[in-house]
Amino acid sequence: MIRLVAALSLMLATTPAIADSYRDTAVPMQVDTGLDLNRYSGLWYEIARFPNRFEKNCFAVTAEYALREDGKISVVNTCRTGAVDGPVKQAEGVAIVAEPGKLEVGFAPGSSVLPFLRGDYWVLDVTPDYSVAVVGTPAGRTGWILARSPQISDAALSEAMQVLSDNGYDVTELRAVPQMER
Repeated sequence: MIRLVAALSLMLATTPAIADSYRDTAVPMQVDTGLDLNRYSGLWYEIARFPNRFEKNCFAVTAEYALREDGKISVVNTCRTGAVDGPVKQAEGVAIVAEPGKLEVGFAPGSSVLPFLRGDYWVLDVTPDYSVAVVGTPAGRTGWILARSPQISDAALSEAMQVLSDNGYDVTELRAVPQMER
């Protein structure tokens, strides 16, 4: 087991960046330290995202979060491949709270116990009614605008994009995600 962990650590440390960074990492990120995980739990529609390899060719993406009895959070990401009505693909993962507003999410086997298999998932902002959320990562290789409904108003989208911009993201790289009712 120790050899496996060492080999994986070396591989991850020497692997080049998987995606471009969409944010100026010199800009400090501000997270929602008052995040209420009970209110955050439930179904979210992906309204917009920065391109990334694991969501390539994904449409009608949703994420569903549920608190577990062990204090961790179950994560089920669903996408339709190829088109809004295409075949469904799901990924199940586990999140832990690293700090208020800062989660670490893993989808690989063992990620709930091996920290190097988890990725940052920082909740930058949630509207007071928990209808829109903005999520990013310190490295800036991913970021999302999520909502409780498949569409949001132009004003809500603009406010969410401003949160990303204030956190150093280049919002010109943000892409809308075609959605459908679930």
